[in-house]
Amino acid sequence: MAWYGSGGWDYYPPYMSTAQKKAHGVLALAKLLKKSKRTAEPVVIAHRKRQFATTFWGKAWSDNLERYADLANRLPRGRAYLRNGSVLDLSIAGGQVEAYVAGSELYRVTIGIAPLAKMRWRRVITRCTGRIGSLVGLLRGELSDDVLAVLTHAKDGLFPEPREMTLDCSCPDSATVCKHVAAVLYGVGTRLDARPELFFLLRQVDQAELLSSATTATVSRARLAVGKRIADDRLSAVFGIELEDVPPVRVGRTSRRGQRRPSRVSDRGR
Repeated sequence: MAWYGSGGWDYYPPYMSTAQKKAHGVLALAKLLKKSKRTAEPVVIAHRKRQFATTFWGKAWSDNLERYADLANRLPRGRAYLRNGSVLDLSIAGGQVEAYVAGSELYRVTIGIAPLAKMRWRRVITRCTGRIGSLVGLLRGELSDDVLAVLTHAKDGLFPEPREMTLDCSCPDSATVCKHVAAVLYGVGTRLDARPELFFLLRQVDQAELLSSATTATVSRARLAVGKRIADDRLSAVFGIELEDVPPVRVGRTSRRGQRRPSRVSDRGR
């Protein structure tokens, strides 16, 4: 396919190696970020890694993308770009990913993620109640199989479906998932390896809520106990008496003379 440039349909830009594309991209990115005084955050893949993601959150993100055929068929185009370090900058904010990828030019990729539906989030919290021990364990993915199944469920879990995502790239490729977008999608999984808390920022939910529900019942019981003690103290102050726990009344048998005597277990049958 001919390049759309000043030279017309038959004009192709001069060949540039990957290293040259990255070098030009780095210079162009530095000029863009100079205005915002922000430092670039490139996605770096260690050569020893065969996978783009190695932790629970990173793998779960990538696995979720590959679950959908419309995305899975296009994703392989971006693997080489991510592996060779062409994703020069990737930042994650509430509901949005912004990245710059080095190609024939420096391209800007924007990915929007819809907020997790409130009812869906509440269902996840309910199903995880009492099953997550700590925030550290949650971020490390050190969870039971039941909890992992809840979090990664295709329809009711935390990870976005394609209809919840908007994908945009400044390159001339008309495909919704171009190689630059694909590289960034995989790059998000790599970024979650190092900073899993960014996933909850991206989905616009508070990970601490997954822990608070586990202690709700305990806190409620403690409050009831405190409330009862305060009520007893108030009664004592009003009536000038001290309330004591009354032992249970023992049920006895009535003797022929109308006096009650303690019941006892018969010795018969021993």
